[in-house]
Amino acid sequence: MRRRGPSIKLFYQTGIRVLALCFLLVPCSPATAEDRLGTAQHPIRMMFVPSGEAQTILEGGEDIARRLHKITGLHFKTSIATSYAAVIEAMGAGKVDIGWLATLAYVLAKQKYDVDLLLIVVRFGSPFYRGQIVTRTDSGIKTLSDLKGKKFAFVDPASTSGHLYPKMLLLSQGLNPDRLFAQSLFAGSHNAVILSVLKGEVDAGATYDDARAAVAKTYPEVFTKLRVIAYTQEIPNDTVSARKGLDPAIQQKIKTGLMRLSKTPEGSKVLKRVYGISGLMDFDAFFDPVREAGRLLDLDLKKPNP
Repeated sequence: MRRRGPSIKLFYQTGIRVLALCFLLVPCSPATAEDRLGTAQHPIRMMFVPSGEAQTILEGGEDIARRLHKITGLHFKTSIATSYAAVIEAMGAGKVDIGWLATLAYVLAKQKYDVDLLLIVVRFGSPFYRGQIVTRTDSGIKTLSDLKGKKFAFVDPASTSGHLYPKMLLLSQGLNPDRLFAQSLFAGSHNAVILSVLKGEVDAGATYDDARAAVAKTYPEVFTKLRVIAYTQEIPNDTVSARKGLDPAIQQKIKTGLMRLSKTPEGSKVLKRVYGISGLMDFDAFFDPVREAGRLLDLDLKKPNP
């Protein structure tokens, strides 16, 4: 009697077992970095500019991250930059995913690294604000021309209200900011400019309107000892921006989460505490006047100031 070989059914069953074993033994391809982004092991990196008191911004940023996590399910790691330019470069290098950028910092980051605008800050119901020039009430300085030969403090090279627009204001009055002062310096933050003027370390300085309120709790005399001698034109508010290449789905989730956060009582309080924010909205065309100001001052928008 001739012996039969294995049946077709047996071959089929054996093949299925072997195939299943192969799937178990061959490891799955690793998930990409974007697939893992937003997990506890790979949190979204969010950086803030040092425009105010560093500790307040850092603590407020952590609070924003915690609340955003509850809304979106995403995990965040927050930090505060040493300068406005540092945030720009960190986003360009892919080391920061979300940056809270001052107005000119956003324009520079957009020009150099094509960052994505998520939201524009709203304060007092407006997407615009102004810069101001302050001095001590006993300084004898009453007009912009009185600043000739004085010591002056700006905020940061990439600060719009604390550098770019005040210089434009001086130029509009026929005053060359590069030759007007005996000395000019960058104090690093709006609070630092206010305190430098208040303590007599400089004769006058440029900040946003009205930066005096940020230090009034500790220095209640700031409103009586400092006065504003001039205001700049209106400026588009600062932004929340995403690095180029960040997954659009993640961008949208963060954008929606921040909008929801800004409309809650607790979220509104923390946003106001960090940057005086009263709301968030969408736009990019608002920044065309800043680009024009940069061109008029012959700034290299492709290279952040050091």
